[in-house]
Amino acid sequence: MQDPDSALASDRIGFREFVGLMAALMATQALPIDAMLPALPAIVRTLGIGNENHGQWIITSYLIGLSSGQLFWGVLSDRFGRRPMLLLGLGLYLASAVLCGLSTSFTSLLMWRLVHGLAASCMVITTSVIRDLYAGRHMARVMSLCFIVFLMVPVIAPSLGQLVLLIAPWRQIFLLFAAFGSVVALWTLLRLPETLRPQFRRTLNLAQLWSATRLVLGTRVSICYTLAQMMLFGTLVSYLGMVQQIFEAVYHRPALMPTMFALSAVAVAATSFLNSRIVERVGMRIISHAALLTFIGLSALHVVLAALQAEPLWLFVLLQSATLASFGLAESNFMAMAMEPLGSVAGIGAALLGFTSLFLAAIVGALIGRQFNGTLMPLAAGALVCGLVSLLFVLLGEHGKLFRAHHQDDQLGSGGAGDAPLGALGPH
Repeated sequence: MQDPDSALASDRIGFREFVGLMAALMATQALPIDAMLPALPAIVRTLGIGNENHGQWIITSYLIGLSSGQLFWGVLSDRFGRRPMLLLGLGLYLASAVLCGLSTSFTSLLMWRLVHGLAASCMVITTSVIRDLYAGRHMARVMSLCFIVFLMVPVIAPSLGQLVLLIAPWRQIFLLFAAFGSVVALWTLLRLPETLRPQFRRTLNLAQLWSATRLVLGTRVSICYTLAQMMLFGTLVSYLGMVQQIFEAVYHRPALMPTMFALSAVAVAATSFLNSRIVERVGMRIISHAALLTFIGLSALHVVLAALQAEPLWLFVLLQSATLASFGLAESNFMAMAMEPLGSVAGIGAALLGFTSLFLAAIVGALIGRQFNGTLMPLAAGALVCGLVSLLFVLLGEHGKLFRAHHQDDQLGSGGAGDAPLGALGPH
């Protein structure tokens, strides 16, 4: 098996830089979520929004756009290549970030936030780029390494947003997004080669698109793990929408939110690093299934404590960090297992599965978030229900069996193809 550090040695970008760039591209989509959290109360006041819960639409509208954009970016990347579509998406990202900052009404802000999310090429195409080059447990390892860097964004982003608010109006936060996107766009332009082999480029023929779509939708394990991932991600969306309100209304310590939020993000990053170290030995299913059961158990404990109103701030942060750590272990492996059988249609596959997961997660998260009533119960109960439904989808995908043998992680799709030089491992 080829050393992954030499997988891209034949081109102008090395393995470590490749992981860093993929993580940075993913981070362009995470930054507009996490850095906005401290600014939500200020936006609600400035734009005269009557119901404070409606401020959560600033997050939800972005996520809806983010999910919807994946449908066409994935298809276009299969036709025109990964690199040009990444650059086009980043251009739209920069323009819409500036227009968000110039918005003068809540309606126009939501509209441009939707467009900002539509610039979702970074999220869906990076998954396709990784799948172009890796498969099986090796793909899960690369995804975990990307997530380690990617998950540092929630650690620092709320603090960055808070820092901007200390010295400038909330509108300047959008200039921060534009500046970061400019750096990533330049990095992509100068360093990222094309990863889609010419012979695997697809035309925009409707018959071929429908054939590829049928393959994706007819792959049981891909759909089930996508839906399982969606339910877990819905709990994260609800937490993002409610976290500022929780620190204000429940604990009356809003200034602590960025620091406490960072602790939770560090826990997720740590478990992603752990996953990258052990997934090739232990296997995706054993790790993710154990993480999902842990997530459910922690959520059940959270419900009990919330019902008893016996959850001081330190315990809330500890329990939420542990819950999100379990989420991180399950999520990255669910994504890899969903994509594994789809090597021949990686772009369309990532687009359809990404759309399904994010769009439905945004709706689930919004439904949970709108139930906020000044207590922790909506967050805790929502996480428990989502965890149980996620387990149901996993059981459907695995024909009722959890913790399958290790070698079966590599039997889907490519048969466990390992790391390969750029261009040597195309869609199967």
